[in-house]
Amino acid sequence: MRANDGTRTGGEILVDQLVAQDVKQVFCVPGESYLAALDAFHDRSIEVIVCRHESGAACMAEAVGKSTGRPGVCFVTRGPGATNASAGIHIAMQDSTPMIVFVGQVGREMRDREAFQELDYRAVFGTMAKWATEIDDPARIPEIVSRAFYTAMNGRPGPVVIALPEDMLIERASVADAAKSEQVELWPGLTDMSRLQKMLWAAERPVVLIGGSRWSQSACDALMRFAERFALPVATTFRRGHLFDALHPCYAGDLGIGPNPKLLARVKAADLVLLIGGRLGEMPSQSYTLFDIPTPQTKFVHVHPGSEELGRVYHPTLAINAAPTAFCSVAEGLQPPNEIKWRAGTETAHTDYLAWTGTATKVPGAVNLGEIMTWLRDELGPDAIITNGAGNYSGWIHRFYRFRKFGAHIAPTSGSMGYGVPAAVGLKALYRNRSVICVAGDGDFLMTGQEFATAVQYDLPIIVIVADNGMYGTIRMHQEREYPGRITATALRNPDFVGYATAFGGYGAVVEKTADFPAAYAGALQSGKPSIIHLKVDPQAITPATTLDAIREKALGQAKG
Repeated sequence: MRANDGTRTGGEILVDQLVAQDVKQVFCVPGESYLAALDAFHDRSIEVIVCRHESGAACMAEAVGKSTGRPGVCFVTRGPGATNASAGIHIAMQDSTPMIVFVGQVGREMRDREAFQELDYRAVFGTMAKWATEIDDPARIPEIVSRAFYTAMNGRPGPVVIALPEDMLIERASVADAAKSEQVELWPGLTDMSRLQKMLWAAERPVVLIGGSRWSQSACDALMRFAERFALPVATTFRRGHLFDALHPCYAGDLGIGPNPKLLARVKAADLVLLIGGRLGEMPSQSYTLFDIPTPQTKFVHVHPGSEELGRVYHPTLAINAAPTAFCSVAEGLQPPNEIKWRAGTETAHTDYLAWTGTATKVPGAVNLGEIMTWLRDELGPDAIITNGAGNYSGWIHRFYRFRKFGAHIAPTSGSMGYGVPAAVGLKALYRNRSVICVAGDGDFLMTGQEFATAVQYDLPIIVIVADNGMYGTIRMHQEREYPGRITATALRNPDFVGYATAFGGYGAVVEKTADFPAAYAGALQSGKPSIIHLKVDPQAITPATTLDAIREKALGQAKG
């Protein structure tokens, strides 16, 4: 609190800036390096959620930033606390997510001696974060925190790391709070939009690809209206399926890992590709084979809020420096050609998508994850949120679950394991009245599964579906393809996941055949507790279309040939 002389400690000034920025929750693992900030939270309105590992805290903050467009915030202690949080910082950078990580630091008088847990955070996070800095003077806290919010949100969003020297947080200063930082909208120029309209009029086989960040439900709605007027086929890039209603007649499908071959052929045959928001990284570009680098052979329009991304990998025919929110608002006002030559192709693209995702493929074993995904898509409302980390199990989500609303799928495009559980916890803390379901693999779950305890502690009834096949399935798949039959370091011996759930005070159920899943899910809902549903998945069911044996046999055949 302010003293009679109008001063506050650095910790108090810092927390008051978060209040001024309208931060609702912060996620943390406590540390002695920032005790003064923790003490300041005691008298403020912000909910402090204590986590079990710094990677969990960082992933929770990243998920909030991804969902809201404003920075998620986490606090971690110095040294190992900061390096533990690096997983979430890396996700935020690759996924273009606004996030701010406050890190404890040694006292200013001890710096550069390699004091206890000391790190140079500018050096450690300089290439991983959008900005990394340290606050030496408590009077500059409002300035630097305001800049951090602007930096994290604007242009291409990303993470900011701010180090807090321990003695700085207890030093007193008299300084005014900064005003709330706002996102700066980037509008496309009229000339650029006129050029785009003419390019669309001249096209015969256009395709729209969407991804990246700086979207909102209103931007998604505007894009759908734009697509309707021009009858444009729209595909979402890797783990951005929530940006377009899957049942919209213009939706062509998911251009991620293992896409529908018909969609892939359609994109390759396009004479105009309009990419909105995304970077067209390794996954949607099919390992950078989809278009020539640096100059695509097809006409290529790239819309991105970060000017540094335009021409970085692909030289566009037309570069538009604009945020998806602003671009879509303007694009829906463009005039379509008198004759839309590609209309029938768009209808076919959507029909192909529905056929590709309609009925779950047959897989070995009694539990079919595809059938479970189709059951969930029919059972859950459009407000439900699905989270996941990384692993082959996620292929069934991408293919068979149909996302209808912005923010319904929160997952790492960086491919980071262990993301789904903490993301679900963070989102349930933010959206108490929405269903939040995490789908995880067995190896994926146990990287951050201890955050299930956080869900129990804060009464956040997430449902975690663990697909247990007893191995690191993605690596095993690659192993069988590259070194068939030579299995090393991919087998897992797992715990009793039902016992794990109940030990923390949650609910658990096991599913050994697909028909048992609805009852297990109903039991989880009725319990009102954080829940784990343990799926016993056959190890051969490695992808929706291919078994491990098939991969091995093909690899052996190629080796003999």
